Amino acid sequence: MAVYTEVNEAELASFLADYDLGHVLALKGIAEGVENSNYVLHVDAGYFILTLYEKRVDERDLPFFLGLMEHLAAHGLNCPQPVRNRAWQCARQDRRPPGGDRDFLEGMWHGCPSVRRCAPPLARRLASCIGPAPTSPDTAPMPWASTLGQPSLKRPAPALMKCGQALPREIAKELTFLTGSWPRHLPRGVIHADLFPDNVLFVGDELSGLIDFYFACTDELAYDVAISLNAWCFEPDGSFNITKGLAFFNAYEACAS
Repeated sequence: MAVYTEVNEAELASFLADYDLGHVLALKGIAEGVENSNYVLHVDAGYFILTLYEKRVDERDLPFFLGLMEHLAAHGLNCPQPVRNRAWQCARQDRRPPGGDRDFLEGMWHGCPSVRRCAPPLARRLASCIGPAPTSPDTAPMPWASTLGQPSLKRPAPALMKCGQALPREIAKELTFLTGSWPRHLPRGVIHADLFPDNVLFVGDELSGLIDFYFACTDELAYDVAISLNAWCFEPDGSFNITKGLAFFNAYEACAS
């Protein structure tokens, strides 16, 4: 969440003309993050987040991401909800970059949270809401392939080719091993795929919500578990905190079973 595209007063007024949110009281850019341009928008109706979807987000993917957040909220997960305009749109895709409003979640993220604060509540949310959430044909999000899953491992970054011969050769060897050893028939479902600490909000010790669903996809549930375990259960010095790891897995298995 950062600001790559500036919004002037006239552009903001034109955008909000399609919404029933009242007058603009304040607009402040959010400096954190790396993907999209985000602003805290204060209007008569309250506080919202104005997001401009930059180049990394394909506008054709927006119906899935935004629909997923509505679906998850309907099944008990606290996450930002898209604000629909008068045309019942979640995002304005006729603008460049496309943009949309979502409601404001209270809370803050923690860089190195405690066992009590991070592992059990995050694991419970993962097990009960992200993957095997209750679904129905009318509300379930469509299957959505991951752009960062196992097939993408075969596309090493061109920059690596500039690192001499040893590193590309070692990477190619590892990719061959992973391709042949990749586990098959793992449980699949909708995953967040980006659950790093800055995408998980707390009020005190209580988990208040998950944000940034723009890497969400249909993939192995273990992928979400692996990302979360690595992001939350290792210390700044790189050491694995076994207490956090056990708390995470115990909470996940208790909810998933």
